[in-house]
Amino acid sequence: MVSAAAMRTIEKPGNTAPDKLVSIDDVRLSFGGTEALKGVSFEVTRGEILAIIGPNGAGKTSMLNCLNNFYHPSSGRIVFAGHDLTHMRPHEIARLGIARTFQNLALYTGMTTLDNLMAARHIHMRAGLWQCLQYWGAAHREDIAHRRVVEEIIDFLEIERIRKTVVASLPHGLRKRVELGRALAMEPSLLLLDEPMTGMNLEEKEDMARFILDLHERRKTTIILIEHDLGLVMDIANRIIVLDFGNKIAEGTPEEIRNHPKVIEAYLGRPAAGAKGRNGAI
Repeated sequence: MVSAAAMRTIEKPGNTAPDKLVSIDDVRLSFGGTEALKGVSFEVTRGEILAIIGPNGAGKTSMLNCLNNFYHPSSGRIVFAGHDLTHMRPHEIARLGIARTFQNLALYTGMTTLDNLMAARHIHMRAGLWQCLQYWGAAHREDIAHRRVVEEIIDFLEIERIRKTVVASLPHGLRKRVELGRALAMEPSLLLLDEPMTGMNLEEKEDMARFILDLHERRKTTIILIEHDLGLVMDIANRIIVLDFGNKIAEGTPEEIRNHPKVIEAYLGRPAAGAKGRNGAI
């Protein structure tokens, strides 16, 4: 959990005027006879940090996979900024402005930090093959513009010292930061963060929390966050969705979720008083 002292230096984002960006309606997902999602519905307001929490196996990552269509829902509908995503391909969804980080790192480990971030700019590249081969005119100007965006991200994430370091040689915490940078290089209006702080130490978590909040405040990026550190979630999220065995069991502000009886039961089960459940005390 991020320390209270560290979080006091970070201003929690305030509520924004309602403006629906994502609508998820009765989404179901099955793998054979196993239902990963059982009619989940919720909305995401433009400019908010929405956290999705729940015990292991609750369906959190499956929900993100449905959002960018890595998994195709068995039924239901997902709409983003007026676009029905249900039958779109992942690369088409990325072009609409949805970027993603993964629970398990998915970087080009043989490439440098700079090259990983530049690779994410491909969805914004417009120059043709011949122009790129000649590297003149529009292709040259476009490359300069892309590199300017990437350098701004490198400055924002404070990774100047590793900009030309091969990713395979970086420690886990810095790789997580590079993956966030690659997602930002796509200039998303919706950012999906799947356990961005997994495997980090306390200092690294504090840095990542600061980057997420700065990103939210400066760029007004809408964020859907999956994270097991419940203390951190309570500190930075505007609103929380709770899943358990594929069902949405609660939705509300951090204060409402903290004392919700179904949430307490999902995390603690029904053990003796004071005992910890699947993910520890909430």
